Amino acid sequence: MNIVDLIIKKRDGGKLTKEEIEFFIKGVTDSSIPDYQVSAMLMAIYFQDLDNEETSELTMAMAHSGGTFDLSSVEGIKVDKHSTGGVADTTTLILAPLVASCGVPVIKMSGRGLGFSGGTLDKLESIPGFKIDVTEEQALEYAKTSGIVLMSQTDNLTPADKKLYALRDVTGTVDNLALISGSIMSKKIAAGADAIVLDVKCGSGAFMKDYPSAVKLAKTMAEIGKSVGRNVTAVISSMDQPLGMNIGNSLEVIEAIEVLKGNVKGDLLDVALTLGAYMLIGAKKVNSVEEGISMLTENINNGKGLAKFRELLIQQHGNPDIIEDYSLLPLSKAKLEVRADSDGYIYSMNTAEIGRSSLETGAGRASKTDSIDFGSGIIMKVRIGDTVSKGDVIAEIYSATEEKCISAGKYLKDAIEIKAEKPEQPKLILDIIS
Repeated sequence: MNIVDLIIKKRDGGKLTKEEIEFFIKGVTDSSIPDYQVSAMLMAIYFQDLDNEETSELTMAMAHSGGTFDLSSVEGIKVDKHSTGGVADTTTLILAPLVASCGVPVIKMSGRGLGFSGGTLDKLESIPGFKIDVTEEQALEYAKTSGIVLMSQTDNLTPADKKLYALRDVTGTVDNLALISGSIMSKKIAAGADAIVLDVKCGSGAFMKDYPSAVKLAKTMAEIGKSVGRNVTAVISSMDQPLGMNIGNSLEVIEAIEVLKGNVKGDLLDVALTLGAYMLIGAKKVNSVEEGISMLTENINNGKGLAKFRELLIQQHGNPDIIEDYSLLPLSKAKLEVRADSDGYIYSMNTAEIGRSSLETGAGRASKTDSIDFGSGIIMKVRIGDTVSKGDVIAEIYSATEEKCISAGKYLKDAIEIKAEKPEQPKLILDIIS
């Protein structure tokens, strides 16, 4: 088999066989196919696309390009969750302990943030002492004793995806549904989950800006899951404003704890409960969304969700005292209040620009090698539809320097539109695909 022949075949619109896809992924994994030919294949796929069968074969070849996580020794149906990324999306820190507190094991491998999309690992590392590097043996032990593990991806998991992602990033081939779906689903399948719940973000602060694109991505991933025997549910949720009120690593940890304490309501809680309910359905713990939300809400009210979060902290060497004392978490010293320029309603938000503002504070990274200021970020004071008067504080910005606060404030102010007319309240859950 010759890689040039396969590149030409796909370039001309041909369909790749299972054997040809496996040959390509093996060559990517062991570097027997040079980067320039891999890049050529990626460009051919970008323009000619893959059909559902090819996408499924690509996904499984990537999933088996390295080791897979065998969770069979952990009792019960294992359910995983993935978000396509957004601003102030703190759901994992809320729903993982909540779902685990309902008796469903949650073994979740998470990633770091890039750009304005915050990474769960960065949020966890803002907690003093928390260890994200967990071996497979430790993860299985934790899963059997506490029912919850939040960890970094192991080195031997989906090595082909790591190489392909790096090349897609520098060859302009990121924006392809088959390649996006294969990347996401290969990691989820390799991680050993029986059922997968996807949070596909849609809106100004999401990768998929419009509803049809979000639906297409959700359906593609659901079809992949079905073809390989996994139960996949995709929740399409709005990202036309930040999901939570806190943006930034330690700030989002605080908001997650406040949700688990029962002190915070609103969109962040509602999305977490919806995703958690579908995780419980996937685990056959409940039969309906309403039953799942009720069970999760009860475990907020009775403190079981918060207790499971504390157990997670102790287990992975994080300081549990942060639950009562937020001053133990980092908070940057410089502060700037952003104020409304006029009276009216908060009419719209450019969520990507708000994310760019958080990036300016130091809360995110523009490239994978950038360091993060765990204590920087933004606390939003308004939601779409709120009334404001001129001079009202609409956000607080925290960063290491006043200069960074001022730079972030300019982006933030430009991102928020105030009008005299009242806007329609944005719908939070746009669709469910399963």
